[in-house]
Amino acid sequence: MNALLDALTLQAGYNAALVAVGAGLLGFAAGSSGTLLVLRKRALVSDAVAHATLPGVALAFMAMVALGGDGRSLPGLLLGSAVTAGIGLLLVEAITRRTRLPEDAAIGAVLGTFFGFGVVLLTVVQTMSAGRQAGLEGFLLGSTAGMLFEDAVVIAVGGALAVAATWVMRRPMTLVAFDSDYAASLGYDVRRIDLMMMGLVMAVTVIGLKLVGLVLIVALLIIPAVTARFWSDRSGHVIWIAGGLGGTAGYVGAAISASAPALPTGPVIVLVAAGLFAVSLLLAPVRGVLAAVLRRRRFALRVHRRQGLLAIAARHTIREPFTLRLLVREGLVRPDGVPTDAGRAQAARVVRDERRWDIAREIHQDAGLTGRYDGLTPIEQVFTPDEIAEFDRRLGPPVAVGAA
Repeated sequence: MNALLDALTLQAGYNAALVAVGAGLLGFAAGSSGTLLVLRKRALVSDAVAHATLPGVALAFMAMVALGGDGRSLPGLLLGSAVTAGIGLLLVEAITRRTRLPEDAAIGAVLGTFFGFGVVLLTVVQTMSAGRQAGLEGFLLGSTAGMLFEDAVVIAVGGALAVAATWVMRRPMTLVAFDSDYAASLGYDVRRIDLMMMGLVMAVTVIGLKLVGLVLIVALLIIPAVTARFWSDRSGHVIWIAGGLGGTAGYVGAAISASAPALPTGPVIVLVAAGLFAVSLLLAPVRGVLAAVLRRRRFALRVHRRQGLLAIAARHTIREPFTLRLLVREGLVRPDGVPTDAGRAQAARVVRDERRWDIAREIHQDAGLTGRYDGLTPIEQVFTPDEIAEFDRRLGPPVAVGAA
């Protein structure tokens, strides 16, 4: 526990602190940038882009070795991965636009082809006599042990630019994400905005290769964005919430990895992100499972209460045990089923509201207004006091509900 606390407070050593900060920055950038792709319902595009980076890493290594280097320059490797990721991105877009294949088929074809090609190239790289091949496979699942200050700077600068571009372009991107046809009618170039959206994801994927690897960067792009949707319906808020969740997952995951020996950083970060998703799924105040259960419970109580009061008004015996218990608990019915004075008064009010709605339908021919009646919505939430007074004038004086 002390080791985890030291890691969380950046007291576990220079390298652990560097990795935690770098992972937090990457998580924030990934969560923010992946939000609009999730809203566009193109989450799997990030998977194709990530797998398309692998051939670029191997080709960049070969090129740098051929030019006399050792092949381990991070900017060179990232540049190579960006090139092939861009090619893969354009291929997915071209296949989808120029053929009758659906997008998921195009993604599967590009993902499998590029990843297979990358594995073959990595095998070839391992047989080369020149260069420093050791650790190159870390781009698959991530490798933080050799993370340098320059790597953290690349993540910070690249991530900041990606987040800034996402925020600046959030309005047209959001419009395209929710209604591309409407965006096109307003004069937006939907194809260009789509490519820009996927380009931002590609940028975050490339800068995150060193830390979490091409396999797990997809999770860091998608899980925080999906989690953020539980907490807000506004795209601007979702972007920042997703960034915060991604940053938290990156920072906490890196700290946990540093505090326990032999725990890989990338997978731990993803597991923390998954934990945040599970908590949000259960406890989010509007979209969470618990909130949905409570809403259904409240709705059921309202239905049983209303049906019980209508039974009182019609002088019927309440035979539903749950309804009887509910009305007894509220003091509207005695345990033997006989309504109290409060129960009769409430029943009379329910019946009068039913009659008020009948008058409202006669007066208002607007189905959009009177159609809001569901038997549970109080009439005071739909009509003004003056309108309700007119309904009452037409109905005449209230009629009391007699004792059973």
